[in-house]
Amino acid sequence: MATAKGANTYNRQNWEESEFPILCQTCLGDNPYLRMMKERYGKECKICARPFTVFRWCPGARMRFKKTEVCQTCSKIKNVCQTCLLDLEYGLPVQVRDAALKVQDNMPKSDVNKEFYQQNMEREMAINEGVNPAGALGKAMAPSDMLLKLARTTPYYKRNRPHICSFWVKGECKRGEECPYRHEKPTDPDDPLADQNIKDRFYGLNDPVADKLMNRYSSMPKLESPEDKTITTLYVGGLGDKVTEKDLKDYFYQFGEIRSINVVAKQQCAFVQFTSRSSAEAASEKSFNKLILNGRRLNIKWGKSQGQQGQEKEEEKEEEKNLEPVPGLPGALPHPPEELANNFFNLSGAPPMHPMQMRHPMPPRGPPHMMPMFIRGPPPPGVRLPPPPPGMMPLRPPPGVMPRGQVPQMHYPSQDPNRMGAQQNG
Repeated sequence: MATAKGANTYNRQNWEESEFPILCQTCLGDNPYLRMMKERYGKECKICARPFTVFRWCPGARMRFKKTEVCQTCSKIKNVCQTCLLDLEYGLPVQVRDAALKVQDNMPKSDVNKEFYQQNMEREMAINEGVNPAGALGKAMAPSDMLLKLARTTPYYKRNRPHICSFWVKGECKRGEECPYRHEKPTDPDDPLADQNIKDRFYGLNDPVADKLMNRYSSMPKLESPEDKTITTLYVGGLGDKVTEKDLKDYFYQFGEIRSINVVAKQQCAFVQFTSRSSAEAASEKSFNKLILNGRRLNIKWGKSQGQQGQEKEEEKEEEKNLEPVPGLPGALPHPPEELANNFFNLSGAPPMHPMQMRHPMPPRGPPHMMPMFIRGPPPPGVRLPPPPPGMMPLRPPPGVMPRGQVPQMHYPSQDPNRMGAQQNG
């Protein structure tokens, strides 16, 4: 009898039965105590259409229920999670991982060839006892710069959130806070991330998430080697107090012979000089944005030759000379004249005054017999002192002697009219 379905549908020997799923840490959730529902041959694998054991669980509070989507054979062939179909080691899509490792695993897509390919992979995994991935992936497991930069090191539990409530979007949801779905605005339907296919994710073709990660990697800063081939020195910044010269030597010796290591403790940096340019290039490529020693992320740059440093200093001086004035700021003040005299505020019309001139005018000079007489103590009775000349203050009696007809009062220095800030009563 001719049937339209594959042999896996009727051959129960090829049906898969398992005791525990193959999952990533994100899909398992943050709860160490997990309850799973197991259903033997509950669904068909979405890749090979073979019935397999389905597991269903809730990864945490306020999370949606998740279940396995593909069988364990397909999961082991690609080394991916049975639910999210992301790589188990790096947490990246298959397309990104294969591009980084330069793997070309042309898995057949027709039903007959697919069944034959899976049988061969199962036989190979039985020989390896399931320790290493099967196929071309198991032969190309080597570290890559792209994988180290894009790999997810911590679980992303936000991916387990519930889906958006369609009734809330239409304004018809009446559950309120008891609604198990999210009450958020949906994303733009024209966004390429809104259209994802599980088969494209598995085969690594036209995956929008992979395209986004590849664009992010291409826009990352890269350390370019200088044109001067004589430069073999690397600058290592951000040492702090924990990283020592021995730590740097133990790390950088793997790239080649080291000529010298100069640690500048004040600036918390070091200069590592190699004997060959190839060793310095290998060290810069493997360490840029990836070097962590004693819990500190170190900054790697290429060193500069002395001639290049002198040229840069001259260029900086020329740039400082040719700086344009900032608009809106006042111009430079004029230089003060040689003799400011008492015109400290540069007021126009102020009469110039010689700095040696005294503050108060001197009394007019006259013959000796016209000079006032200065008598110590109070004048004798019946003797009246002549008035003081203009510009002179009246004489005050010596301390301790009060003038006649006055009541003794307390005298404060602040009441002196010749002092600044004096207050006069009356």
